[in-house]
Amino acid sequence: MIVDELVRNGVRHAVLSPGSRNAPLSFALHQAEQNGLLTLHVRIDERSAGFLALGLAKTGTPAVVTCTSGTAVANLHPSVIEAQLTGVPLIALTADRPVDLYRTGASQTIDQYDVLGLPTLHMPEGADEATTRSLVCRAIAADGPSHVNVPFRPPLTPADDAWPSSDRAGAWTETDRAFTVETRPSSLPARTLVLLGDDRPERLREASRLGWPVIAEPTAPGGLRHGSLLLNAGLPEHLRPEAVLVVGRVTLSRGQQSLLRDTPVVHAVGDQAQWPDVPFTASRASTWLPEPAALDDEWTRAWQVAVKSVSAAVDDLLDAEPWPTGLHVARDLVQAVPSGSLLFVGSSNPIRDVDFAAERRPDVVVHANRGAAGIDGSVSTAIGLALRHDGPSFALMGDLTFLHDSNGLLADHRPDLTIVVLNDDGGGIFSLLEQGSSEHAVSFERVFGTPHGTDLSALCAGYRIPHSTVDGREEFRGAIAQPEGLRVVEVRAERDDLRSLHRRLKAAVSTVFSR
Repeated sequence: MIVDELVRNGVRHAVLSPGSRNAPLSFALHQAEQNGLLTLHVRIDERSAGFLALGLAKTGTPAVVTCTSGTAVANLHPSVIEAQLTGVPLIALTADRPVDLYRTGASQTIDQYDVLGLPTLHMPEGADEATTRSLVCRAIAADGPSHVNVPFRPPLTPADDAWPSSDRAGAWTETDRAFTVETRPSSLPARTLVLLGDDRPERLREASRLGWPVIAEPTAPGGLRHGSLLLNAGLPEHLRPEAVLVVGRVTLSRGQQSLLRDTPVVHAVGDQAQWPDVPFTASRASTWLPEPAALDDEWTRAWQVAVKSVSAAVDDLLDAEPWPTGLHVARDLVQAVPSGSLLFVGSSNPIRDVDFAAERRPDVVVHANRGAAGIDGSVSTAIGLALRHDGPSFALMGDLTFLHDSNGLLADHRPDLTIVVLNDDGGGIFSLLEQGSSEHAVSFERVFGTPHGTDLSALCAGYRIPHSTVDGREEFRGAIAQPEGLRVVEVRAERDDLRSLHRRLKAAVSTVFSR
């Protein structure tokens, strides 16, 4: 009944990690797949399983991940955190021991109530059909992730019963998951700058059309190319806004936070009690979008001219630098992927490289795990997204991010996904932070750079995943031109000059406005 109600509510993908206590759910999910009701994915690693389900659910259609009791449940927590911070409808369907075995020393038994940081929908033992199906419907209707915990007693292998069916034609409880964007007249001045971060796609799309200049993080639609880079390099006085409209969580750039601290009026838009305001500068918060009362066309054109000049300066600098760096690879990848592609971008440097160097293509859908901005589960999330995408899919991530979820390559369903790994043998992001300065050189490599020396070709061979290493720009573009199957394209780079390169990049942008 649990699996049947999930299917009747539109769930078409379920991810299973094998175990003993979740055997009844495993049998039911397998039977549902055999009946053509859903697609079942099997992963031996619960953490990877959770992030695969996260990727499958990022399109807005709920996906299920199920596992056995005990520490298996705790391994779902990272993906649930990401889903909670980004409103992704991930359903954790966990098996449990009966509650009378709690605190008795029973094997593989922990207290699973609220263990995932979510209110737990606990299925009572012996629940009737109405209770069972209604609790599943509540999980489906949740605004974000949900946790359904189901205790089982032996026997855990079912009789060969017929698939259950209710007399009701639809779901047990009809729910509406739609989100409506509301706009209202605004008192914001004509010189308002819009910052778009991680938020509901409908709200981001509407905000990008308001008419004010837009700086959007890579996962948000629209936006001026190199806008974040312009903020980081220092915004010239003639481009400074009188107000900033923040829609969603903006977390990529320190320049964004500086702008918010220096602007007298900040209007933050987000869900109730969840408005984005990292530097605590918001003068107003709302769930609705403010409509411009007036626009300053001359100021808007000044922004467009500035960004065009910055784009030319960035391209000139990168063309003069030896290939590859992360900035080169990000720019070339976004430029080369076919129209209609999906791109998943890993945290740390890759998402910032795309933000700083790549063009904004409305015909390419960009995703990233920006809720908690962790590097965990990126391979699995990218695979989950690719499985739901109708077209070629790509992922860009660093070597540590790739290694952190190498078990994600154990995929029973392999989509057309090309994973580009920029391998600079360690934590390149730290080269750009305070600990990357020369006075910390003695300790840097040991505790921040963390070179690993892993042979990614041998690793991929162990998973039977095609792997290639490219050395030049044209070879790279050729390697991603024909996406077919699940494969890894490795680009090896150095990080010794990374800090200096970013310094030169910001200097080139600043020079544009000092001429």
